[in-house]
Amino acid sequence: MADEAAIEETMLRLVSERGADKTCCPSEIARALGGPHPDGWSPLMQPVRRVAVRLTKAGRVQILRKGKPVEDPDDFRGIYRLSLPRA
Repeated sequence: MADEAAIEETMLRLVSERGADKTCCPSEIARALGGPHPDGWSPLMQPVRRVAVRLTKAGRVQILRKGKPVEDPDDFRGIYRLSLPRA
């Protein structure tokens, strides 16, 4: 299983490749590390979320729900996407 450093590196690379005003699905990060089969990437979804929350608090990524930044990264539900922080 991928460690948090690998998840962080992959997450930052993917959101940077997308550039400003584009988003990345957390499952894309999990698939990049765990492969195309759900048995490989599905267990990575919670670790990806934890890294996303940590990087959001550090101001390095932004968690979006319905196109808007979440107000509290520790308390959000449902489908989310990731992007570079808006300037």
